[in-house]
Amino acid sequence: MAATQKDRDVFSWPPKLLPGGHLMENLQGLQESIGLSRVLVNTVVVAGVQTAGAVVVSVLAGYAFAKFDFRGRNLFFVLLLSTLVIPDTVMLIPIFQMMMEFGLIDTYQSVVLPGLVTPFGIFLMRQALRSMPDELLDAARVDGAGELRVLWRIVIPVNRPIIAALALFVFLGGWNQFVWPLIALRSPEMYTLPVATATLQGLSTTNYAQVLLASAIAAVPVMALFLVLQRQFISGLLAGATKE
Repeated sequence: MAATQKDRDVFSWPPKLLPGGHLMENLQGLQESIGLSRVLVNTVVVAGVQTAGAVVVSVLAGYAFAKFDFRGRNLFFVLLLSTLVIPDTVMLIPIFQMMMEFGLIDTYQSVVLPGLVTPFGIFLMRQALRSMPDELLDAARVDGAGELRVLWRIVIPVNRPIIAALALFVFLGGWNQFVWPLIALRSPEMYTLPVATATLQGLSTTNYAQVLLASAIAAVPVMALFLVLQRQFISGLLAGATKE
């Protein structure tokens, strides 16, 4: 409700519990302050591409670890899991140096690329795909299906709830990420919504009505995506909880 009030009314006492009439005024203020439309496009592009890429990489890598027997498979998987214990802050400097060498600082690529490989996603898909009977996949191969067709026609449809749950987790992380975009992006027109919202908090004055409105806008796509994928998300969580 405070997002629809004037800034001076946000901390008024007694608090106003009914919506105010200044929503459009605050939206216009956000557009003038941070370029809201451009910031939303940036965030959608970053979160969407990162989600699609991470899901594709996780499915392919999980399928390889679960259904292919190759030399060093267990070693590679253990090394992959070991990266889960490394704090994200430790990786900021190496990733920044890498992006500097590639000339990708202040681009979409600098924000998207580090999130394309998610050890948790690969682990989740590997555990889900291990429960699929090999006989089902072998039958498809005998009928002449290649590995990509087996993956597209059998593996993905059967594991759709797990994939939906993974997509929601990755999108949530990509939509809300703050520290890395703050480091990688230099131009205000490239900012994502969390970074742009942080710029609204000045040293002496802060328009809290605009900050609260930006936070509310940031929550809307995540809630909408959850409502769309709610059934698959819950099914994926229950499936992940019951599979060995």
